Amino acid sequence: MTRNIRIPFRPVLWFVASLILPLIPSAGFGQDSSAVEARFYLDGSPVKIEIEGSTISRIVRLDAPSSPETAQTYVAPGFIDNQVNGYASHSFSTTELTVEQVRVATKGLWEAGVTTYLPTVTTNAHETIRHAFKVLAEATRDPEIGSSIPGFHLEGPYISPVDGYRGAHQARWVRPPDWVEFQEYYRAADAKILQVSLAPEIEGAMEFIRNCRKEGIVVALAHHNGSAAVITEAVDAGAAISTHLGNGCANEIHRHNNPLWPQLAEDRLMASIIVDSFHLRPEEVKTFFQAKGKDRIVVTSDVTKFLGLAPGVYNLDGKELELTPEGMVKFPAQNVLAGAALPVTAGVGNLMRYTGCSLADAVQTVTQNPARLYGWNDRGELAPGKRADLVVFRIENSKLVVQMTMVAGKVVYEAD
Repeated sequence: MTRNIRIPFRPVLWFVASLILPLIPSAGFGQDSSAVEARFYLDGSPVKIEIEGSTISRIVRLDAPSSPETAQTYVAPGFIDNQVNGYASHSFSTTELTVEQVRVATKGLWEAGVTTYLPTVTTNAHETIRHAFKVLAEATRDPEIGSSIPGFHLEGPYISPVDGYRGAHQARWVRPPDWVEFQEYYRAADAKILQVSLAPEIEGAMEFIRNCRKEGIVVALAHHNGSAAVITEAVDAGAAISTHLGNGCANEIHRHNNPLWPQLAEDRLMASIIVDSFHLRPEEVKTFFQAKGKDRIVVTSDVTKFLGLAPGVYNLDGKELELTPEGMVKFPAQNVLAGAALPVTAGVGNLMRYTGCSLADAVQTVTQNPARLYGWNDRGELAPGKRADLVVFRIENSKLVVQMTMVAGKVVYEAD
């Protein structure tokens, strides 16, 4: 099928459209072909990306944009978000979770240019976590949304019980790593738990990390107060990334002995960061980006069920949380943040503003870097043979405005 970014496909227009609008059917394409024309995100040059079925077949460099719309839009690989806790009043960490709720969340993320994401289950009661993974596993088999959900992220419950480092995770459900318990979750998830975020300093963490790596699970350090020695030991055992570095941390820490410096200094650790303008200050984002470099930063959203909701006070698992008009989610009882309410698209624009990095480098943090972390060779880049996951967007006032999202060669969202 051939399709324009904005104009619906009509088979009878194949020949005429190929002459006047390069974004709709091109002559000589097969029945399962399509083409997208926009500026290439790497260098801003106009390109036409030809698609056969679900994969990119060819990228054609053009001498000049063929239309005003093409000149104003960029095309990039579909964005990857490795930490999504929920969407539009639906949380992934509840016994009430349904596949339909996951479908709503997935379609909402498509509107933000996210073509691949890890639904994230957080610290909770045993049965709640098991139920959540069972439903999420069912969602991966859904023909409409399954291709956007390769697996899941478990954040907690194996984290620090200490206030501040624990963040908004409820203390009553925090517990030491338990491999037998985790195997129940792993089976419920159809072996699709791809990442576990935990505190390395708690008892049993090192053995748990080694067990995860034997299963091919990415281990992340999160909500912890690990010393430099403990962090080094965790990386030696197989830890690969810091989850939302700079957050899940006490408000007041020792200026020398704290968990931030050793994670920044550890070259073997990647770092995910939330760049929504609330979780980290601009100077922190710039420092983290400079310390880790563009190849070891993953911009994530950490969005919760509050994404898409109106500002106000809400109850979540017995906690009163506040969503501000600016998009900040606060847990006033402990004076900490409680997740986010802005999509990863906002983080890409903010990263460019805060660091001065190029669009290409900012996009790399939500495409190529997470794909490399999880060993996904079929996505994260625009190249022949890669899955045709694309996002087309404009840049307005340093913000990315998504115009079209494509997953595996199928247009799943178009702006009005």
